[in-house]
Amino acid sequence: MVTVEANAKINLTLDILGKRPDGFHEVAMVMQSIGLHDTLTMEKTDGEIALSINVPWLKADEKNLAWRAAELVRQEYGLTGGVRMELTKRIPIAAGLAGGSADAAAVLKGMNELYNLQMSEARLCELGAKLGSDIPFCLMGGTMLATGRGEVLTRLADMPETWVVLAKPRISVSTAWAYQNYDEQGAERHPDNEAIKKAIARGNRKAVAGLLCNVLESVTIKKYDVIADYKQMMLDKGAMASMMSGSGPTVFGLARNREQAEAIANVLRQNTNADVFVTRTFQMNRRKA
Repeated sequence: MVTVEANAKINLTLDILGKRPDGFHEVAMVMQSIGLHDTLTMEKTDGEIALSINVPWLKADEKNLAWRAAELVRQEYGLTGGVRMELTKRIPIAAGLAGGSADAAAVLKGMNELYNLQMSEARLCELGAKLGSDIPFCLMGGTMLATGRGEVLTRLADMPETWVVLAKPRISVSTAWAYQNYDEQGAERHPDNEAIKKAIARGNRKAVAGLLCNVLESVTIKKYDVIADYKQMMLDKGAMASMMSGSGPTVFGLARNREQAEAIANVLRQNTNADVFVTRTFQMNRRKA
């Protein structure tokens, strides 16, 4: 039996460079792992794949990305055995935090260990990319520049440890919808990825905060103004910066310390119906809650 943590991510930047011939979008984004995580317990069996989830309405069959990750490994390596998986979800669903991708990445790691497959990180990422563009990042984690359709990763200097407040509105945003509407309208401001990479390398959190940029924000905020409201609430309470993660709808704020993060979170809990979390950035070799 193995237990694997599946960590969420936030986007420090997200830029769309154009549409690719394969139908995906060419992106360039700086991604950062955070401490908020799901927990996956896996046990080898003689039978098929069995998945149980602490969210009753969430599909626990072949439509679930975690289930599909286990099946992909079975097919690739001709495994006759199965796996029983128990998934405890904490990452909000359809939130722009890569929760499903993180779960799939955890399954790939767990299957590798359970069946002693000795897959390299590169091999795990190759399999992950077959299932979703964010899965390679979720396998490697930390602070990364993601290009291509999100699966081409370049390790960056460690982001200085920073407290993060998350507020997920009670809405869901389709990633496909967000990208389609971006194609129609574009963005006035684009991230300066070179500048933010340098700010991260200098360990300058204030500079990093000033360079946050997500081109999908304008698309999603036009339809869901609650995102702009949450951003302003965080800034009014002193956050260094606030931005939507991924295609949304989760808003995150970067706080100067834990006390400020908790104060921002309390304001959100008292004045909104959002799901609110306090966590912090981390690197894969320094796992923190």
